[in-house]
Amino acid sequence: MAAKRRRFGLVRRLPSGRFQASFVAPSGIRQLAPTTFRTKTDADRWLSAVEADLSRGTWLNEDLGRQTFGNYARGWLQDHPSMGPRYRETCTRNLRLHLAPLDDVPLRALTPAVVREWYAVAMRGSGGRTSIMQSYRFLRAVLSTAVRDGAFVRNPCQIPGAGSDRAKERPVASPVEVAALVEAITPRYRAAVLLAAWCGLRRGEVLGLRPADVDLRAGTVTVRRNRVELLESPVAFDADPKTDAGKRTVVIPPHVLPVLVEHMESWAGKDRVFVGRDGGPMRGNAVRQAFDRARRRAGMPGFRFHDLRHTGQTLAASTGATVKDLMRRLGHASPAAANRYLHTVEGRDAEIASALSDLAAHGDAARLPKSIVVKH
Repeated sequence: MAAKRRRFGLVRRLPSGRFQASFVAPSGIRQLAPTTFRTKTDADRWLSAVEADLSRGTWLNEDLGRQTFGNYARGWLQDHPSMGPRYRETCTRNLRLHLAPLDDVPLRALTPAVVREWYAVAMRGSGGRTSIMQSYRFLRAVLSTAVRDGAFVRNPCQIPGAGSDRAKERPVASPVEVAALVEAITPRYRAAVLLAAWCGLRRGEVLGLRPADVDLRAGTVTVRRNRVELLESPVAFDADPKTDAGKRTVVIPPHVLPVLVEHMESWAGKDRVFVGRDGGPMRGNAVRQAFDRARRRAGMPGFRFHDLRHTGQTLAASTGATVKDLMRRLGHASPAAANRYLHTVEGRDAEIASALSDLAAHGDAARLPKSIVVKH
């Protein structure tokens, strides 16, 4: 009678006379037993145990478990071709600076206790808390993939609240303070300040603007690209905004238009709205240094360039803008909001822009809300 064929796994006899067992893991890769067996029955028993673990969800990939976290994490980064270079650079940097204690640790040794100890030591150290929280999120993402690959039954990153980067309450500038910053900054940067404060553009969106994106006759600016600069190299390039919502046309408040007209005549380049003194694309660091000088002159030392965008959101909300209006104007997108706020009513953005100019004319800081409270 023919031998009964196995439903799971494969057993073959080696030239040595011993038996080798193997099976196809959930990853699709054939896995060999860690040792060979004296008899076929022993090999069958091992495969039956593996099959039972797989059915219970408790099977662990022993080969993968022996791989170090550092090697697995670097492979994880390489296997994500759609990952942006800036995020890949940030993860690689955090792997080197903050996750170095775990670099040579085998995956199977990364228990919740080991992760908790690493996190506690890192938080007591001199590293920036934001970078450490980024590192924890990166660690958690890598180990989530390792769970799917069979290295763990459950992700060992189980620290409640860890990785949650709660944004600090940022200051909101009054219209008078925005005007003071514009007055204090070098003229070639004034339009950048106004586009951030009154139109809600990010710094990368400002630096990514082309002359065709600014329609002075219609009074609009269109965000199509975002200027990206790497942190540890001089590499810079234009990229699409992170989400489709980031691509948008914003109506420019009328009081900003004269400054933009002057900028386009005096400071804009042939291919870019914002260029450096050498005629090439303006660097983000140049904007940062100019803004640092201006904020000190204006008596606003703790105010950052990105706070201009936060200011723009608050100022727009103070005019009565709805959540849909703000999402469109600022290029916001989130899974929760996407289905509820698909489109704003055409023409509302022009009304918001006009109201923002009215607010600028009065310059009354008392009219600004204490926090952002918008109508749905």
